[in-house]
Amino acid sequence: MPTDVIKAKCAPYRKLGKPEARTRLVNEDDHTIVATYGAEYRGLVNYYLLAGDVWRLNRVHWVMQTSLLKTLACKYHSSVSKMAARYKTTIDTPHGPRTCLQVIVERTGKKPLTATFGGFPLKQQRKAVLTDRQPPPGIIRRTELIQRLQAGRCELCEHTGEVEVHHVAKLAHLSKPGQPQPPWANLMARTRRKTLVVCATCHDSIHVGNQPRHPTRSSHWRAG
Repeated sequence: MPTDVIKAKCAPYRKLGKPEARTRLVNEDDHTIVATYGAEYRGLVNYYLLAGDVWRLNRVHWVMQTSLLKTLACKYHSSVSKMAARYKTTIDTPHGPRTCLQVIVERTGKKPLTATFGGFPLKQQRKAVLTDRQPPPGIIRRTELIQRLQAGRCELCEHTGEVEVHHVAKLAHLSKPGQPQPPWANLMARTRRKTLVVCATCHDSIHVGNQPRHPTRSSHWRAG
């Protein structure tokens, strides 16, 4: 197990040498957050299962798990220990009971969605088969925006129907020094989104009565 690989795999989850929350995932749901970390860790372990010292990935597991818990703690403005108590569970596996982090989303008339981080041993498998596949490009924000448009609900007044997208170039452009933010700007800053799905009436009021200090770009995407 190459030492430089361990350092390289830990690097995306650390800042100043310590595990850090991934802010780009904070606005996602719990299932997506845990599933993202779980898929990344599982892919790494499966690739190195032929190594006799694959157990060295314990370091990567600790860094990724701490980063995952910090991401959830940031999402809920809570602590790492509370998030660990909330999501840690024990599951039955072919290798016996294993501790992991898990999120289960119940669905009416369907099997529940389950996202798991960890839950398998770091033991060498001499018969492991490696299959290199090109990972799909990450388009989390685009997919999320499409879902928000398809919902057809104004995120300001809750009106349902035809909606448009208000867009700003930077979140820093939302505020004016010494002046309070208007409700629409406060909502965008709170959710850390540069897009806001609104009805035509709210969109007009944003541009007419509450212009931010810097010019904004408005994408008139409609969904009916």
